Amino acid sequence: MEAIYYVMAWACHRKCVHCYEDRFRPYVRGALEEVVAEAERNFPRIVDNFPDRMTYLDLEAPLPEGGFEEKVGRIILSGGECLVDPVRERVTYRVIERLREKYRDKGGVKIVLQTTGDLLTDQIIDDLLQRGVWTISVAGVDDFHVGMQGAEKQAAYKAKLTAMFDRHGMRPIVPSTKDRKSLDEEGALYSFFGATPDMWIGKLWPRGRAWTNGLSTATITDNFCNRWSGALNFLNHRHSGSEVSVEPDGGVYPCCIKTKMPIGNLVEEDLIGILDSLVGDPVYEAISMGHPERMGIKHGWSVEKFIDKSATTTPDGKPYRNLCIGCDKFHEEVLKPHIDAARERRRKGLPHAA
Repeated sequence: MEAIYYVMAWACHRKCVHCYEDRFRPYVRGALEEVVAEAERNFPRIVDNFPDRMTYLDLEAPLPEGGFEEKVGRIILSGGECLVDPVRERVTYRVIERLREKYRDKGGVKIVLQTTGDLLTDQIIDDLLQRGVWTISVAGVDDFHVGMQGAEKQAAYKAKLTAMFDRHGMRPIVPSTKDRKSLDEEGALYSFFGATPDMWIGKLWPRGRAWTNGLSTATITDNFCNRWSGALNFLNHRHSGSEVSVEPDGGVYPCCIKTKMPIGNLVEEDLIGILDSLVGDPVYEAISMGHPERMGIKHGWSVEKFIDKSATTTPDGKPYRNLCIGCDKFHEEVLKPHIDAARERRRKGLPHAA
């Protein structure tokens, strides 16, 4: 598989107004222990249910003799903030070690550590590199993060962190969904990104605090499904372009935005089995092809009905239309029994129903 986006724990040291998930926030005392314990309890089974090999065939790298070049996939470790105490020691470092051991003799894995960056120290960078992290990706460089407002502050922040990375012999990488050459580079690497207009997350998903605070500027023409970190190609796990998102409780989603309900749970079953059970299913084939408006056709939802269902009103009373809204309503009104039936078929070892 090319990529897994693994949200290891909900704990964060920030409560950003644009965050797509309300559960990413500071926790204290018993509440903090609860979310850390959940992550600590579940990560061994989650990692064990990741694919046996974390490699993929790159459809953009055909071989002269036929077939495609096999390349090493990526597991992006995130939160919340995965470097916050005590998540860093009890979860993050242990997950990295378990991943390295799992794939050591099976083609390897490229581990990306995603962080806001403000908790990084020379010691933590050294700890991450010693454990084999391929890239440290700093995700908090935008006007939404407190203290980061304005180009001058962002430039100073990047310069400070770049000096730290340079001291450890790291090299910059520019994240891009258009040029895949950077994915073949050897580590150790670092990158910066944020919710800026030029990025794929720039219009903000209609989720979490971004939705509550009326910050999503997406319209009906913004198809988040039909792009990287959307559901595009998620079922095609043997080839390039496939990514899924995993939550701390093991829930699996075809996109980082997250459908209303998970497609399975890695605490209970393996990821490839979940994905293969959905191959041929008209609902998931539609979103895997980047056409969520067609996901309900077999269930009586025409494209026109889906688009009609994609209209709503924001919390501050403004009209809003986006395909994610239609997807949510389809899950709520139609899909839950369908998902439960698929899980029961997997449990009984029965063939999937196309």
